[in-house]
Amino acid sequence: MSAVGEFRFSHPSISLRWAGTTHAGMRRAVNEDSVFASFPVFVVADGMGGHAAGDVASTLAVEAFRSLKGRALADVECVEAAVERAFEQVHARAADEAIGGTTLSGSVLVDVAGVAHWLVLNIGDSRTYLFERGSLEQITVDHSVVQELVETGVLHRADARTHPHRNVITRALGAGERQPADAWLRPAERGQRLLVCSDGLTGEVDDAEIAEILADVMSPAAAAALLLRRALDAGAPDNVSIVVVDVDAVAIADEELFDTNVQSIDDTIPKGARA
Repeated sequence: MSAVGEFRFSHPSISLRWAGTTHAGMRRAVNEDSVFASFPVFVVADGMGGHAAGDVASTLAVEAFRSLKGRALADVECVEAAVERAFEQVHARAADEAIGGTTLSGSVLVDVAGVAHWLVLNIGDSRTYLFERGSLEQITVDHSVVQELVETGVLHRADARTHPHRNVITRALGAGERQPADAWLRPAERGQRLLVCSDGLTGEVDDAEIAEILADVMSPAAAAALLLRRALDAGAPDNVSIVVVDVDAVAIADEELFDTNVQSIDDTIPKGARA
């Protein structure tokens, strides 16, 4: 398993550190997950395992956000356009060749009245969490059969991770009837830690253990590496992808950043660096 790199970027509105990693897991020969982590975009896509070219679908989904990469916060309309491109590119490719569908989850930092906000997006069962003030919150809601069973009271949440239909999703890019992505808008605040991951992590490591690692491990790179290690040690039958983003400082409107003293560096996990 290769080392996980850590990146930093300082914008007039926000200062971040982040790290990301992706791994084929212990049983899969092909990694069908894709990760794009570069200011202001942090997304993960999980190509549908067992389908034709799921890795192609996941790559198309995250690459739809590449035009947002830069040194400025995005705006909501541009993010909506990126989601639309993801839908269109996966569907267009599926019309020409057999490719599987993909999940898409993560967040883009957007400017709302001069203040940085997380615009969280989700379709499928990859997840985006927010860890702050010692508490882990799953922002996204899984589009899955087991989530529907939990919501209707048929299944206890504690049993969802071991249910035989736990990998059956009800919404995806490029699979079945087109349905919109869910979205949430949350203000970015100093001390927040964002976690974006595929179900290869959450299927093997429960929320309590994830919260413990996010609380105890200060470096985003070290936290991402340890989360991956725990998933692999648990058997990792699926691909595992993880992005951890720390908010080191924020500015409110025209005020100065708090506690920022970082270099202006941004990057994306290179395809060849996948472990």
